[in-house]
Amino acid sequence: MKIRAVIADDEPLARERVRTLLADEPDINVVAECDNGAETLKAIQSRQADLLFLDVQMPKLDGFEVIEAASTGPLPAVIFTTAHDEHAIRAFEVNAVDYLLKPFTEARFRMSVQRAREELRRGARNVEKIAGRILVRSPERILFLKPEEIDFIEAAGNYVVLHAAKERHVLRETMAAMEGRLAAGFMRVSRSTIVNLAQIRDVQPVASGQYALRLKNGAKLDMTCNLADLQARLSEI
Repeated sequence: MKIRAVIADDEPLARERVRTLLADEPDINVVAECDNGAETLKAIQSRQADLLFLDVQMPKLDGFEVIEAASTGPLPAVIFTTAHDEHAIRAFEVNAVDYLLKPFTEARFRMSVQRAREELRRGARNVEKIAGRILVRSPERILFLKPEEIDFIEAAGNYVVLHAAKERHVLRETMAAMEGRLAAGFMRVSRSTIVNLAQIRDVQPVASGQYALRLKNGAKLDMTCNLADLQARLSEI
């Protein structure tokens, strides 16, 4: 599918940077470039944009005012591009796909575009629950991680480590608090491990009355929970 993209930034060099990177994305067609919020609002409505690269601080309307004004109709997937990290929580609240901090690397940009592409293919932009996102901060990026992208979570002192595909994300959070944030598709299988039940490949005996979980990604996790409880939870998904 062809993705119609709008680039909105009041800095010409910033727009050029995004446009140049998108030239290597054959399924994305830039249909408009805007240097203020009013033009951006008009462009996403008239061009039926699928994807919006949006600066926060712009003349006439800022990025969040654009989203608010456009919320009466279908919203495109939004990737914020900004030099300011203080707006990340608010971006999370309006269900942005990603939050790119300038100057971002090409690899980081490609990752963000792929996330937007996957969301658009799923057609889930207007039905997803905002509360389902988990905000992950690091010095180089701010990521909005969906619970279903997590394979398992392990405790690490005063932190938790989220294992998502080949990535690891560290949060200052307790296991109990993380368990409370996750939906029914997750289960705490030991004191130090929470697993995404949909990622379990099989259960393997390791000793008399003891079992380990093998995930689809090959990870092997010790479990101390009751096997019958696990089977009951698996039958619910």
